[in-house]
Amino acid sequence: MIRFLPKLTAILKKYTQDPAVLASLTIKLLRPVTFTQILPLASPESLIQALESPAPAANILAMTVLHKAAASPAEVSLVAVMTPLLSAFLRRWLASPHVEVGQKGSKVLGDLLDIDCELPPPPPPPTTAANAPGTEIVLRKAPGQGKLWRALLTDRTIYMLLLDLCSGRHPDTSGDALQLSLAQGRVLRILPRLAALNFQAVARSNIPAATPVRLTNGHSGGRSDSAGPRPGEGLLQFAALRMVDRGDTLMHLSLVDFFEALVSLMRVTEYSAAKMTALKALLAEATLGDAVLKEALLTLPERTVDEEAEDLRRWVQEILPGETVRMPLR
Repeated sequence: MIRFLPKLTAILKKYTQDPAVLASLTIKLLRPVTFTQILPLASPESLIQALESPAPAANILAMTVLHKAAASPAEVSLVAVMTPLLSAFLRRWLASPHVEVGQKGSKVLGDLLDIDCELPPPPPPPTTAANAPGTEIVLRKAPGQGKLWRALLTDRTIYMLLLDLCSGRHPDTSGDALQLSLAQGRVLRILPRLAALNFQAVARSNIPAATPVRLTNGHSGGRSDSAGPRPGEGLLQFAALRMVDRGDTLMHLSLVDFFEALVSLMRVTEYSAAKMTALKALLAEATLGDAVLKEALLTLPERTVDEEAEDLRRWVQEILPGETVRMPLR
């Protein structure tokens, strides 16, 4: 079938000039085709062109092609070495004003990194956590090769592009407060999943993070800790502690949602002393002077199902020592 796809696509163009319809039909045609099979027809250059298109349908089509690489670690490794394509993907994911493009990009990146994760798949979460948000069983059945993780988090060019986009240093977000907020929100929504997949990978970095610009999200100033990152901090600390202007009410709410998701997910991931130390330090700094965030975390057990409340209470008590965690009154 693969060799007939160009002819089929040409036929479709004769019957519709609507890019969205054409993209949808093409996605259906590509459904049984693997990423490796598509590459001879959809070169990295053509995928970059689709990602740079102002049409969201073209962006989603290109992302759908990339998503096919999540079928195996070997195919993800092909994406990892396509630096220009990976850069174009990150730019479109974080700089698109279209919600559906952002959502698709988050799904694609999360699934690719899941399959590529070098760690063994974790055991299923406890039965009591089965219905907790974000505790879905991982996709991979075996350890991956880790090449995309290294490309994203240890390649200076790619990592700095990611940080520049979500800190207002990149041209795609520097002059647009709304787009910067969208980019930051997308990073915050995917990070709990990435931390659950490989906490140490997102919690430490040898690459100095970019200092956020002083004007972010339409506000000036911000917390004093926005002066700069600390040596060794990873993407997790950058996003959680340095990236967001908490004077922006909506972004602050997004940050609270991020911490609630992170805390809930970390409870059902594998225990390690290093993870606990880093998580406690992150939460201690994040809640210092932020009464809204601290209250949200201390009342998490009040907003969960009965069978999870006690386990969640003990967990929050452990990661926020010395605080009083409230239980639901039922």
